[in-house]
Amino acid sequence: MRIVIALGGNALLQRGERPDAATQQANVRVAAAAIARVARHHDVVLTHGNGPQVGLLALESERDSALTQPYPLDVVGAETEGMVGYWLERELRNALPDRTVVTLLTQTVVDPGDPAFAAPTKFVGQVYDEPTARALAAERGWTVRPDGDQWRRVVPSPAPIEFVELDVISSLVARNVLTICAGGGGIPVVRNGAQLEGVEAVIDKDRAAALLALQLDTDALVMLTDVAAIQTGFGTPQACPLRRVSSSRLRRMSFPAGSMGPKVQAACDFVDGGGAFAAVGALADAARLVAGTAGTIVVPAQHVRRAVVAGRPLSAVRCRGAARAR
Repeated sequence: MRIVIALGGNALLQRGERPDAATQQANVRVAAAAIARVARHHDVVLTHGNGPQVGLLALESERDSALTQPYPLDVVGAETEGMVGYWLERELRNALPDRTVVTLLTQTVVDPGDPAFAAPTKFVGQVYDEPTARALAAERGWTVRPDGDQWRRVVPSPAPIEFVELDVISSLVARNVLTICAGGGGIPVVRNGAQLEGVEAVIDKDRAAALLALQLDTDALVMLTDVAAIQTGFGTPQACPLRRVSSSRLRRMSFPAGSMGPKVQAACDFVDGGGAFAAVGALADAARLVAGTAGTIVVPAQHVRRAVVAGRPLSAVRCRGAARAR
């Protein structure tokens, strides 16, 4: 199959870890090993989150007394796309010495009138206790919100519309190049006539991954995160993992906008757009997610019925690219 894998930024820098380069590189090594197990048998396009990383670099920029003003978020996003992409590319080359691996800086066009600019929801940076978060918000003009039992900064997260470098990505994928692209959802830009201009935002990488997966005509979208599956009642005694679920059922449920909500929307958008299935689950389960035996598997409603009746693994349910020459 051809698969877009979206690797969560929290898989690279977990809660409570110091944001040192050595820590992140060790986590990348683990992530690359899991992704390599999938890439040995399937065509993989890889994207990744950058929430912790973009928040860290933005904070460093704000503290730099040599700067007249901090670097804008589009520039910081580009920095993280290069940094994380380099780490992933290096470790994937080490794990797959017979494969060509390339990292491509990707610009993602958004609508300047997107209402997300007036309602920030995307978590970036490290976690704080509530008093510290509120003090930083007052000092730096941030918007902060609860993230579990901690608090974090939130920034605008407009919907992706198109990828400026899509033709290049398509060409690389057609040549069996393991392509790392649209990191952090891509660098946010708007069109001003024939010109491109960067904007202050961080695009959700899962929504960008869904759009990328559809535009590349892939069979599956796999979102790797720090939880084993989508859960109803997350964080409560009534929490219950969803295993096989239709997009129509998921769309009737409610999930937090800053965390699982975008993953659910991305999964539904992908399968409703013609994708065979989407999977959400833990990094360690990457190969099992592709096989449909772990995590949450999201498919069109008619495929849920067929898979249950026939007893087939969901990875065998194909509706896009099934006859594509390999």
